[in-house]
Amino acid sequence: MKSSLEIAQEAEMIPIEQIGATLGLEPDELEPYGRFKGKIELSVLERLKDRPDGKLICVAGMTPTKAGEGKTTTAVSLTQGLGKIGKNPVLCLREPSLGPVFGIKGGAAGGGYAQIVPMEDLNLHFTGDIHAVGAANNLLAALLDASILHGNPHSIDALRVTWKRALDMNDRALRDVAIGLGGRANGYPRETGFDITAASEVMAILAVASDLQDLRKRLGAITAAYQFDGVTPVTGEDLQAAGAMTVLLKDALKPNLIQTLEGQAALMHAGPFANIAHGNNSVIADRIALKLGDYVLTESGFGSDMGMEKFMDIVCRAGELRPDAVVLVCTVRAIKHHGGMDEESDSPEVNRKAIEDGMSNVYHHLSLVKEFGLPCVVAVNRRPGDTDEEVEMVRQLALEGGAFASELNEAFEKGGDGASKLAEAVVAAADAPSDFQFLYPEDATIKEKIHAIATKAYGADDVVYYLDAERKIEQFTAAGLDKLPMCMAKTPLSLTHDPTQLGAPTGFTLPVRDMRAYTGAGWLVPLCGDIMQMPGLGKTPAAFDIDIDADGNTVGLF
Repeated sequence: MKSSLEIAQEAEMIPIEQIGATLGLEPDELEPYGRFKGKIELSVLERLKDRPDGKLICVAGMTPTKAGEGKTTTAVSLTQGLGKIGKNPVLCLREPSLGPVFGIKGGAAGGGYAQIVPMEDLNLHFTGDIHAVGAANNLLAALLDASILHGNPHSIDALRVTWKRALDMNDRALRDVAIGLGGRANGYPRETGFDITAASEVMAILAVASDLQDLRKRLGAITAAYQFDGVTPVTGEDLQAAGAMTVLLKDALKPNLIQTLEGQAALMHAGPFANIAHGNNSVIADRIALKLGDYVLTESGFGSDMGMEKFMDIVCRAGELRPDAVVLVCTVRAIKHHGGMDEESDSPEVNRKAIEDGMSNVYHHLSLVKEFGLPCVVAVNRRPGDTDEEVEMVRQLALEGGAFASELNEAFEKGGDGASKLAEAVVAAADAPSDFQFLYPEDATIKEKIHAIATKAYGADDVVYYLDAERKIEQFTAAGLDKLPMCMAKTPLSLTHDPTQLGAPTGFTLPVRDMRAYTGAGWLVPLCGDIMQMPGLGKTPAAFDIDIDADGNTVGLF
């Protein structure tokens, strides 16, 4: 079989204007970016405001391995599969960050014959949205430091500056830095750091803003620092940054239209990580897709305890969305991993035992979906080497564990035809009765919300708070921020805060070491365990394999 990059490079793409017309966009509602990419004007929402919404399906996953288990591939598969069975689907995905592309996971376009294209463009600079987010973020940082230098009219306490700079790359050396060195002309020295752009509050704001004016309002509401009293916030509006930041982001606010290998429409917009941010594409993209399609597939990052929980409790609140079903992606590889198998075995008995033990993780995720009152279809994403016996065993155990349905996904090798049965099961689930509800009420206290997530989503017995977190909870409660939802930051590789704890651990206590207030985005971020907001590259990052050949073609991107 050809590599994913070769398949993408050989794809015969449809001009983006034709994709837009088939989707139902008017010519003036689509701004082409070259031949195969385009920006959708937000005016389409006003034109279609009276059109009923389609069905909304969240594609989530079990706790993944470091390489991922193919949620994007499955989301693309389902879109192609729905097309094969005569439906009108629209896919909604996040934009890839350069951090994972050059780090461990590689690209984020799906794989094999279940991809979105143009693959190289969307994995690299695309339409410049993420660069615009970084520029807006860093403009606020520059204005803040300039304000301190030029008389400090806002009485900013340099020891209480919470705003960091952002970079779209895994670079652990920038987690903690000193700035302003070299004399007074360079500003006042202080310690600060960088977040990866995908984890920045500006990215979060882009993903939840409802329109241009809401974007500006949220940017102005950012808390960048505190005054010397330690209580009074200094905001983006105080620093006169919100207007210019909005100008930098006005085009980035428009969702990007691309296509699957089989010609279905895909909206790719915003790119927050799910372990250190809220892990979902934009509310605007979801809203537009719901007006244009009969079935909308929206992918949430990492396991259901990460992106899906945040989709339900944060995105659906902010966007007034109501999901109809969930697709839970799993692989035999990940199930064996959570069953304690680090290396493949030739023994059928050993493999069966690892699957039986590892299914505890899948069962936990099924129980979490049930907490939200939604039907769940388990998609077994087939990988090379998976035997028929293993795949069927997982499928049957998922049904026994309470799945609405469980189907094999073979679209990586077969395209939409390999996901048609899965698509039929998802249609049935989306049409089934459901009783969607949030994990916690808005008026709960900060600790009550964290406790609900820790116990219901992660399986913890209790939560312990470090002194910094206790102080922040008191401060945020006094400031009236206690009614905001929680955006938990923790490792995606375990249901706990410890990435070495596999399966479905119980009896553990979740440590919250600190908290950050995203007052522009509209939530609080509890930092659990050792989670960092700037990842680092491993010893052999994916960047080592990416190169250019003699003909100028990209090689090694996957």
